[in-house]
Amino acid sequence: MRLLRILIVSLFFTFSAFSQNKKFTYIQFDVAIPIKGNPEREETVANGNKNSSWFLPDGLNTKIGYGVHYNKWIALGINTGIDWQWTEKLVIVPVFANLKLSPKISEDTRIALQLGLGKAMALGRGDLMGEYKKISLGIQTPDDLIIFIELSHYAIPINNQKDTGSISLGLSLITF
Repeated sequence: MRLLRILIVSLFFTFSAFSQNKKFTYIQFDVAIPIKGNPEREETVANGNKNSSWFLPDGLNTKIGYGVHYNKWIALGINTGIDWQWTEKLVIVPVFANLKLSPKISEDTRIALQLGLGKAMALGRGDLMGEYKKISLGIQTPDDLIIFIELSHYAIPINNQKDTGSISLGLSLITF
């Protein structure tokens, strides 16, 4: 963790030295919906219709972050937010460092890979706290909107499990 702090501080100084007249900071806002498999798929409901949904929504995630970037290609930021999981009856507040790599795949489209590492705290569950990890992959438009899929892992012991996680689909807006 100490190495991560040293890396973040050195990158802030490096980015500020490279850009004398350019804005090198960004703000990122994410909204995502965790999904889960439908256990009642192909079962007949009361009105006679078959339930054919493969996936069901399982909560709501929202995050905000601030950081530095270099030509929109590489970015490092500090993020926080709220992840709400309906099935687990769990509200989690992650605080994490976020590394984003977004090389161009066409003239105006980028692929965005984001890696996050930090701590997560469960609200309303006493002092439950643990590690937080995330990885997301998405497509970034010329308007800096990212459509992504994200895997999150919370090392928080809850409901007789040592950890929990989620798969989410979402949108991210970045302001450079």
